[in-house]
Amino acid sequence: ASGMTAVLHGLGYVYKQAKLEPGKADPVAQEAFLETYENIKKNKAEGDQIYFMDATHPQHNPLIGCGWIERGKEHAIKSNTGRRRLNINGAISIQTMSAQIRFDDTIDAASTIALFEQIEKANPTASCIIVICDNARYYRSKAVAEYLRTSRIKLEFLPPYSPNLNIIERFWKFFKREVLCNRYYDTFDKYKAACKDFFGELDSYAPRLRTLLTENFEIIGN
Repeated sequence: ASGMTAVLHGLGYVYKQAKLEPGKADPVAQEAFLETYENIKKNKAEGDQIYFMDATHPQHNPLIGCGWIERGKEHAIKSNTGRRRLNINGAISIQTMSAQIRFDDTIDAASTIALFEQIEKANPTASCIIVICDNARYYRSKAVAEYLRTSRIKLEFLPPYSPNLNIIERFWKFFKREVLCNRYYDTFDKYKAACKDFFGELDSYAPRLRTLLTENFEIIGN
């Protein structure tokens, strides 16, 4: 076994976990979307904005991550019972590294429209605001379509099964790593407050976010 390990290392292999990706991802559709995205950037007016939008639902429990722990010792992290969670709807602009965030009881057409109003209020001079999102049912609801008829917001839908193209997915992972990884909050109120504090202090994370939220898109499903 040790000899085989040495051979594999010599051939450039490392022992690590595989990663999950959507089984129905279509690389051709992803390439087509990236062409559309480049055209949107090329043709938009100077003051127009582009946002990436999605929701996340973190549970009131720590996310267990790696850390430097003394050899032979264990580091226990307390956990909570139950499955209470937050429903966070958000959109982020990689041009300005600013985010519009909402905490809602549920994510539906009404909360989506409220987020749209928030985005428009934050961009009073933009003639058009392009919002890139997945194909969740509430984004395609009649109520949302009716709102968009007189809105400055234009939705641009990602191909199905393409979370890799939605930059806000990286933002959510960063948020969970900073707030939830190996951290225990004994009450739900403290947990919610810590999450809100993170979004209220985004300026302090801007340098790190600029290196993370880049237009370096990976095509999956090849």
